[in-house]
Amino acid sequence: MPDLSGKVAIVTGCASGIGAATVRRLRADGAEVLGTDLDVARGQALCDEVGARFAVQDVSDRALWPHIVGQAVEAFGRLDILVNNAGMVSGAGIGDLDDEAMFAAWDKVLSVNLTGTMAGCRAAIAAMRTNPGGAKGAIVNIASTTAIAPLPTDVGYSASKGAVRVLSKSVATWCAQHGLAIRCNTVIPGATMTGILAAAEVQTPGLIAAVAKTSPLNRLADPSETAAAIAFLASDECPFMTGAEMLVDGAAMAIHPGF
Repeated sequence: MPDLSGKVAIVTGCASGIGAATVRRLRADGAEVLGTDLDVARGQALCDEVGARFAVQDVSDRALWPHIVGQAVEAFGRLDILVNNAGMVSGAGIGDLDDEAMFAAWDKVLSVNLTGTMAGCRAAIAAMRTNPGGAKGAIVNIASTTAIAPLPTDVGYSASKGAVRVLSKSVATWCAQHGLAIRCNTVIPGATMTGILAAAEVQTPGLIAAVAKTSPLNRLADPSETAAAIAFLASDECPFMTGAEMLVDGAAMAIHPGF
């Protein structure tokens, strides 16, 4: 297990799924954690259970990001890790809705999945540059296999997650070119048993079983399996990994051109 003792992390979308598993894992590895979410009841309960702090956050609210980062710095004295995990789906293909509904869904998904991630990176870098002992940190952005094999049934989600891949590389190279020891990498989960997938199953019965078959392992990932990859990228075990992508997909993308 990576040793994250003395490190301070922010994890967005902490109330369930990969976010909740990541809070648990980072705490188990020794990090102090501030978890954020709009689901106050579940987010607070999770953080209370593992000894983390909780803050209410809409990641698409750009003005709120410096305050969230400031809470972590005020509480723990520094910020070492940011996990941009919060996300949402639109559930609509390019021609499935009328113009008003389509663009409303598109704008909302991109504001959360892409703009929220960028705003988080920007606020985290500003804090990490002032860390005691020098500018050092790790940003882990959560994308999706839809960034590689996009879903025809969700143009907004697919586009936003594809953009997160490129955003991470841009952030990583900017930090490197400015002499900052701040790494930025992307984790690309495959089919994982999360709240988003469970909700989609209600709309499309049989979806979970069908998605499980996209992996040669013929199962869904447990969120803890993705959290393990996040913890590794957040640790000091991989100082030369930046601008990279880590697939946690049960080899789905190794054999499938798409869903």
